[in-house]
Amino acid sequence: MAKKDKITIIGLGYVGLPLAVEFAKKFHVVGFDINQKRIDELKQGIDQTLEVEDDNLKAVLVNTTDADQGLFISNSSSDIADSNIYIVTVPTPTDALNKPIFTPLIKSSENVGRVLKQGDIVIYESTVYPGVTEDICVPILEAESGLKFNIDFFAGYSPERINPGDKKHTVTKILKVTSGSTPEIADRVDHLYKSIITAGTHKAPSIKVAEAAKVIENSQRDINIAFVNELSKIFRLLDIDTKAVLEAAGTKWNFINFTPGLVGGHCIGVDPYYLAQKAIESGYNPEIILAGRKMNDSMGSYVAQETVKMMIKKGATIKGAKALVLGITFKENCPDIRNSRVIDIIREFQAYHVDVTVYDPWASKEEVSHEYGLELLTKAAALETSYEAIVLAVSHKEFLTLDLKQLKSADGVIFDVKSLFPKQIVDARL
Repeated sequence: MAKKDKITIIGLGYVGLPLAVEFAKKFHVVGFDINQKRIDELKQGIDQTLEVEDDNLKAVLVNTTDADQGLFISNSSSDIADSNIYIVTVPTPTDALNKPIFTPLIKSSENVGRVLKQGDIVIYESTVYPGVTEDICVPILEAESGLKFNIDFFAGYSPERINPGDKKHTVTKILKVTSGSTPEIADRVDHLYKSIITAGTHKAPSIKVAEAAKVIENSQRDINIAFVNELSKIFRLLDIDTKAVLEAAGTKWNFINFTPGLVGGHCIGVDPYYLAQKAIESGYNPEIILAGRKMNDSMGSYVAQETVKMMIKKGATIKGAKALVLGITFKENCPDIRNSRVIDIIREFQAYHVDVTVYDPWASKEEVSHEYGLELLTKAAALETSYEAIVLAVSHKEFLTLDLKQLKSADGVIFDVKSLFPKQIVDARL
């Protein structure tokens, strides 16, 4: 890829920003987002997602669209008009019925289509089911631009593999799957990513293959976690420690290690529904995929129900009892609250009229209030010392310094969802 190419990254979240920063070290990049607050923070060199260190962000920022390389942050469509490579990294969530929401993808495609020119390439990174790029996005690009696909403009697909909060497996260190709408474009897309991905690339034979590869990665993990979640329910009935069982089984060379827990976030808890939706549209009912989703979606309420049972056995009055939930983000040491299944524990407690306090030093109070309508504690000093129930939902490193015995009441119970604490100091764990 020649340096004269100009790249626009659409969507500056957990996926788009790290990608934009890496490309900006070699190309001129316009980072585009519709969130004004996000734009203002990034222009100051501040990344609230913590995926990019502020110093690294500031090092690539430029204040002109004419720079040979660097990252220009904008929410104006006029600033992306002279790019010839467009990379779309917007989220693809699901609705309350677990149906795919393509609105961000559609709006982004419309925006790009309005500035699309002869020879441009549009690459999608958003997780979708096979066929979305060519069957949904490309027609929008054609309609908005008046150009013909694979004659006037081209497309590619390179699924994101970002793992929020993981400082070891960062964007350049994860092998990248690439694809293009023609063999020549597939080569160009592959070469583009090879210029920044030190781990290398894998060129898929078609866009649909690349789309399918992405959606099954997380579906596979979802099913494996569902299996150990079911095991944890069985072993709890048998009074057997699930963690001890998994450690023993893990001594076999070909045993695949997964641990039970809540399955949320923007990938594992969502992607299987995209594949399931396409399967159903094609006339097939995906039994294993949906069974895994059903199991994993049940774990939050299960944890709360089991905690309530333990409280009753210790003589607690459930209505008005105080419970402390530790963690609201979807994973440890990360501020991302998207699709966090901790909310299922909280809502189930609330159904029993339990008074719930949520403490998380990583999450944003404003985001938690907006997304879940909850008041969040972010300082340990604000905690009380008489909770009838404590649920460790997320294994943030800060929680290791908490004295759980001091926080719980004399007859309180502790459910350690993540097996973070020694077995002897908790009442239950998955």
